[in-house]
Amino acid sequence: MLRNMECSSMEEIRILLVEDEKKIADSLKKGLSEHNYHVEVAYDGLMGKKLFDSDRFDLIILDINLPLVNGYDLCKKIRSRNPSVPIVMLTALNAISDKIEGFDAGADDYIVKPFDFKEVLVRIKALLKRTNQNIPVGNILKVGDLVMNLDSKEVTRGGNDIFLTAKEFQLLEYLIRNRNRVVSRADIALNVWDIDFDTKTNVIDVYVNFLRKKLDNNFEKKIIHTQVGMGYILKEYS
Repeated sequence: MLRNMECSSMEEIRILLVEDEKKIADSLKKGLSEHNYHVEVAYDGLMGKKLFDSDRFDLIILDINLPLVNGYDLCKKIRSRNPSVPIVMLTALNAISDKIEGFDAGADDYIVKPFDFKEVLVRIKALLKRTNQNIPVGNILKVGDLVMNLDSKEVTRGGNDIFLTAKEFQLLEYLIRNRNRVVSRADIALNVWDIDFDTKTNVIDVYVNFLRKKLDNNFEKKIIHTQVGMGYILKEYS
């Protein structure tokens, strides 16, 4: 049977869904199963951890307000065990602080309830596609004295270790790959947060400021700059 690349081995893609609202969990499982995803459901965080520890999954969907182990803590546990598996947080918590905490815990995407199933499906496909893009071994990005190792997930500036969250790392990689070019908030939303991230919030600005504090505050030469009304640009010198 002929298949395009996006749909190849679809029946082999396994999703762990951790959601304590049975109606939502059952509805998501039914919809994803109809698109040939294999879905295992856990109705609390402890069972979610046990399932993750005992099986292989290609993508994780987590609620935050879970019994026994909350979604933030479960996300951190999963991320410590598997740095690359895509994690989507699906929750009713919609404050900026909640989203930042979710991304800092290691989530790759954050979807607020109530949601449209089509949006969930598109975001899952985007994350799986991005995950399946192979990164060459030994891939190193450099801008001046800033060095980013895409394999070991290590970042240094001037020989000093810079510790970044998963989302900060993705944002920095995007800025480096577009060095010396102004990127808008819409560009960042599409390429770092995927698809239709809510650009009316200030999450992008918050994360750029996080990077500035870690990359620029202790150095005379600044590399992240704001183009007023246009966006951001990463370059070696101010």
